Amino acid sequence: MAPAASTDLGYTPPDGGWGWMVVLGAFISMGFSYAFSKAVTVFYKEIQEFFGASYSEIAWISSLLLAVMYAGGPISSILVNRYGSRPVVIFGGFLSGIGMIIATFSTSILQLYISVGVIAGFGFSMNLQPSVIVIGKYFLKRRPIANGLAMAGSPVVLSTMAPLNQFLFDRFGWRGSFFILGALLLNCCVAGALFRPIGPPSTKQKNPQIQHGDKASVALMENGHLDKKDETCMDKFNKFLDLTLFKHRGFLIYLVGNVIMFLAFYAPIVFLTPYAKHLGVDEYSAAFLLSVLAIVDMIARPVTGIIANSKWIRPRIQYFFSFSIVFNGFCHIMCPFASSYVGLVVYSVFFGLGFGMVCALLFETLMDLVGAKRFTSAVGLVTIVECVPLLVGPPLGGAIVDATGDYRYMFYTCGAIIVFAGVFLFVMNFYNYRMLRKEEKERQDKEMEMKDCASLTKEDGNKKVKNGHEVAAEKSE
Repeated sequence: MAPAASTDLGYTPPDGGWGWMVVLGAFISMGFSYAFSKAVTVFYKEIQEFFGASYSEIAWISSLLLAVMYAGGPISSILVNRYGSRPVVIFGGFLSGIGMIIATFSTSILQLYISVGVIAGFGFSMNLQPSVIVIGKYFLKRRPIANGLAMAGSPVVLSTMAPLNQFLFDRFGWRGSFFILGALLLNCCVAGALFRPIGPPSTKQKNPQIQHGDKASVALMENGHLDKKDETCMDKFNKFLDLTLFKHRGFLIYLVGNVIMFLAFYAPIVFLTPYAKHLGVDEYSAAFLLSVLAIVDMIARPVTGIIANSKWIRPRIQYFFSFSIVFNGFCHIMCPFASSYVGLVVYSVFFGLGFGMVCALLFETLMDLVGAKRFTSAVGLVTIVECVPLLVGPPLGGAIVDATGDYRYMFYTCGAIIVFAGVFLFVMNFYNYRMLRKEEKERQDKEMEMKDCASLTKEDGNKKVKNGHEVAAEKSE
């Protein structure tokens, strides 16, 4: 059984109340952050024709957006540690909206890279991290449920924005649509306003000894001031972004497993519709596969959160996460056996289930490993590392298709990589928890040994005192 990480927050999270409004804000903010890179692909064909760009040049818009969104994680974490979640999300919503509005005036594909990929992507990073972090401050017992509900924002927004984008394009073209979408993204500012700050009660009181000029208290204060001066630059930096997490065994296992998984995590989504068209499915039916995936994903995330919060799964949530990853990878391995449209629909259902399970547990398992206090730094460090496989994963999948001329080998490869990542996490988490139990037993044995030594020392002292009194009594007699 996995040991649960303590909160170390200095207060007990309310597990409800205003926390459900925080979940609503995170639902909106995270929904736009995750779904937007997929939803804007509706405009890619027209943008490609307008600028005369190639397929790979257009695909880099989404790749850059995802990479910058994850790469901005450490900056977002530092800002959250310094200013809190509310102002960071409000700033992120403003930045992402401005990026899309600027994209309206683009005259080259490079300007779209900057406005959509970099500016809007960085704004999404300001939306994503604080939304995940603030849930851990409001929830403890119900945290898996809260995370599952918040993560459900992505498929809900995706299933809503896909037809909305097509409607906007038919009415206003891609430029007018980008302008309207930029205005729509400003709603993330409203979502951020729901993130009311929460923390331990203030206990700032004046020390009466210092008021009366107690020299000992003044000396203690001076020594404390000197200790602060002796802090190194690394100690000060770790207050904003805790780099000591790279010495945390559970964190390193999680990081390595997720880097392997993210190499193949998004490529099947990118190539699902082209694969269906390759099999002779018409455009609208091929696009409907993403809707099927999104609808199942929408249901899977909150249900997974409820299951993960049960008394049987919660202590073993790391193994549940590993199972979800293996299940997701196995679905991709089976995809090439679907030779008809009905088979692709069945694959999309299972794909949406596996994808939703993984996404619902993605941040919950990290918080379970490192605790709520260090989670802010942990999520920032994880996302900056994960941006690399996210950036190169889809192009590598495309390279496999180009080299083999067949989409099946891409699905086989992605499935195998994801299954390997799940097995790796399962085995290494088993090893990690075994080592934790061993270390805990050694610590308890050491404490018992110290207590025994202390009791023996006390008994020896009592005997000496007793013998001393007896000798003194004999002398007096």
